[in-house]
Amino acid sequence: MLAIARTEGFDVLTLSFRYGQRHAGEIDAAARVAVAAGVREHTVIDIDLRSFGGSALTADIAVPKGRAPATGEIPITYVPARNTIFLAYALALAEVRGAADIYLGVNAVDYSGYPDCRPEYLAAFERLARLATKAAVEGRPVRLHAPLLRLTKAQIVRRGLELGVDYGLTRSCYDPDPAGRACGRCDSCRFRLAAFAELGLSDPAPYVPLGR
Repeated sequence: MLAIARTEGFDVLTLSFRYGQRHAGEIDAAARVAVAAGVREHTVIDIDLRSFGGSALTADIAVPKGRAPATGEIPITYVPARNTIFLAYALALAEVRGAADIYLGVNAVDYSGYPDCRPEYLAAFERLARLATKAAVEGRPVRLHAPLLRLTKAQIVRRGLELGVDYGLTRSCYDPDPAGRACGRCDSCRFRLAAFAELGLSDPAPYVPLGR
């Protein structure tokens, strides 16, 4: 997503969240990606969503492994209101910095069924942003961009490679080991590995050896 925004001519500011997630290694990965892309400003916001719990990513609940895909049930890895909270912070940063565009990497094709990754959710938040900010009221509304929304994971990987993305810098696993290696069995790992396999490629990110 960052590579796409840069290709489309934007001077990008990046934003990550340390929200009490068990897979906090994604914070370091995001910083590495931002440095590699030459981002001018990378901000990390601290929010403790563990106060609410309710998710395997923020509470002492096991991360599902090897579950059947697309069962229609929203999995326990869903973090209540997470994208709404993230977008509210992004909206505030955009207004302060005078930015008119927010990019986010949600996907509604190869995904776990999270309600805040759907096109109708994004449209609704964009309408809210037009009502909720001084900038929008004065004629400078913020636009939401979700360029990965309708792509398969394989299409996303292919597009990233075309744009020179180093996927070895990135992390996706919900339940990595203490060394930061991906489990290979959670929903996020399975979608990611399937995408690389579909393209006949190996994922350069580190994984726990099979059988462990």
